[in-house]
Amino acid sequence: MRADNSHHVVAAAHRRAAATRKPAVAALPRMDNAGAPISFDSLAKEARVSRSWLYNQPDRRAEIERLRARPHPFPPGRRTPERQRTSDASLLRRLESATEHIRRLEHDNKQLRQALALALGERRTTELQRQNRDTPTKKSAAIISPC
Repeated sequence: MRADNSHHVVAAAHRRAAATRKPAVAALPRMDNAGAPISFDSLAKEARVSRSWLYNQPDRRAEIERLRARPHPFPPGRRTPERQRTSDASLLRRLESATEHIRRLEHDNKQLRQALALALGERRTTELQRQNRDTPTKKSAAIISPC
């Protein structure tokens, strides 16, 4: 009777499965970070595994389908990697910051217009006093009024 050496075959099959799985697991984030289109075919080519093997791996299949189902703001091949995408909270914060910046600029603009109107009024008064008249003899420049 022969000795049961099937454990060697089983161990070899486990090593082969792990060796096949490792590049498939590593390729998907690499492709996403590069902005490459994600599909079973593209991952199979990148990881050098068969498409049928990918379809039979529930975790790989779920990850491919999740990445494919997300909205694509850019044409394929030019997408921003998922880890670099902006969150809604971040966009909201940037919008609030921009709104506050606009408010400050509007306030500064209003103050500058008022200061300019005062300076032009003082200049006109000074010119009139030099001429010692109540009304100017020539047409004055248009006065900028505050908004």
